[in-house]
Amino acid sequence: MTALRNLITDVAGLRVGNAHDPELGSGVTAVLFDEPAVASYAVNGGAPGTRDTDLLEPDKVVPGVNAIVLSGGSAYGLDAAGGVQAFLREKGIGFAVGPALVPLVPQAITFDLLNGGNKEWGRYPPYRELGYEAAKAAGLDFALGTAGGGYGATTVDLKGGLGSASAVTSAGHTVGALVIVNALASTLVGDGPHFWAGAYEEAQEFGGLGLPSRITPEMRKLNWKGRAQEAAPPISTTIALVATDAVLTKAQAKRLAVISHDGHAKGLRFAHALYDGDTVFAAATGKKPLKDEAADFIEIGALAGDCLARAIARGVYEATALPFPGAQAAWKDRFGGLVKG
Repeated sequence: MTALRNLITDVAGLRVGNAHDPELGSGVTAVLFDEPAVASYAVNGGAPGTRDTDLLEPDKVVPGVNAIVLSGGSAYGLDAAGGVQAFLREKGIGFAVGPALVPLVPQAITFDLLNGGNKEWGRYPPYRELGYEAAKAAGLDFALGTAGGGYGATTVDLKGGLGSASAVTSAGHTVGALVIVNALASTLVGDGPHFWAGAYEEAQEFGGLGLPSRITPEMRKLNWKGRAQEAAPPISTTIALVATDAVLTKAQAKRLAVISHDGHAKGLRFAHALYDGDTVFAAATGKKPLKDEAADFIEIGALAGDCLARAIARGVYEATALPFPGAQAAWKDRFGGLVKG
């Protein structure tokens, strides 16, 4: 087996591209499938922003999608899917309806409009062009942290970012996760440096610090964006795609999306709140059939949640601070000296 990148692109049949604008303080991440992928989704947050998600329900006619987009920009960012569509249409890729070709590109967005970037873009926001550039850049290797759709992401106490992780089941199915960590709350146990996802870490993918020897009530104290200012918190969102090379039905993809939300609970303290738009897409590229349908699917779901938790921690661990006055510090700014080697 080829060595794993510990990225969602370890799942055969998909590529990932990033595009961002440093002055804007935002960006787009596009996932392109080599062939239409069976996909579904689940929303557990109270403030989601999505495009073309109804077609992912198991009772809808569309058999597969050509791409999935994760971006910043709040509702403005939903233009990014149009840019990805334009790229795919130029390549002759899409759902054929008679002589018409319609690329199917569901999307979810995060709110990053208050991170210090210049959002005075004129009549139209730049996300359509960023979407095109992200699709154009799609490949097997891509940057994490302050990159693509995670460029402008924040959490309550540290810079957020784009994260990814992968794993292989005992039956040989590959599972991967891709996430924009723009959480209302925190990825850290107390004031840090340990990540809530520390129990699931592989090697030293986010510092190798594990969990503290004891988690005290003080460490579990809740905090969220806007609480200190006694004001309504800005809409947040941790949005993700989990993918596998298994052959799944659309109903199984729906169940996988639901199960994978466990990764939010493992990687964040806390998730799925009123101002979170937490959305998880699930996609299957159909390269390897399930042998024992129940057992194989159960393990894929369990590892998908673990991968999402790990990806959440990696997104924050790999992030760098934005170049704006008052921007949040990155994890490595505060705790990088604790990492050995």
